[in-house]
Amino acid sequence: MDTSRILFIHGSDSSGQTYKAQVLRKTFPELLSPDFSGPLAVRLAQMESIIGDEGGWTLIGSSLGGLMAALFAARHPTQVRRLVLLAPALHLPEFSRHPPKPVEIPTLLIHGKQDDVVPPEPVHRLAKRVFPRLTYLSVDDNHRLHHTAETLDWRSLLEDE
Repeated sequence: MDTSRILFIHGSDSSGQTYKAQVLRKTFPELLSPDFSGPLAVRLAQMESIIGDEGGWTLIGSSLGGLMAALFAARHPTQVRRLVLLAPALHLPEFSRHPPKPVEIPTLLIHGKQDDVVPPEPVHRLAKRVFPRLTYLSVDDNHRLHHTAETLDWRSLLEDE
């Protein structure tokens, strides 16, 4: 696994220095975790400029960052080797109104049972339709997933199949 091509995409009211990025950086020091700002289209353009035409990316997106990762993966499936969605905002209209066609990217969806920001069930249903190689983890956590981020074995989760 090329650990220099791991991109963490934070949520809407967060930054590249968010707690989950700090936890991930302990395992993957080369992790890219830039700050994204502005409306979704601007954030996606920022992300596309970082990724460029390179392949082999692992995208880890949290909340709105999960929506960004899912949209990018659906539009550029050959550039993404693995997708990790942390309570992704797939219920927002940019994804849910016209879900992308299915893409065969190994995808891990982690959602907290006490999430009161992003509804777990509709997101899970949408993710299963778009990402047929989906692994779903329902965890005893809230939307921020801080406890889960601390306890997961990130290296084994991101290893090649």
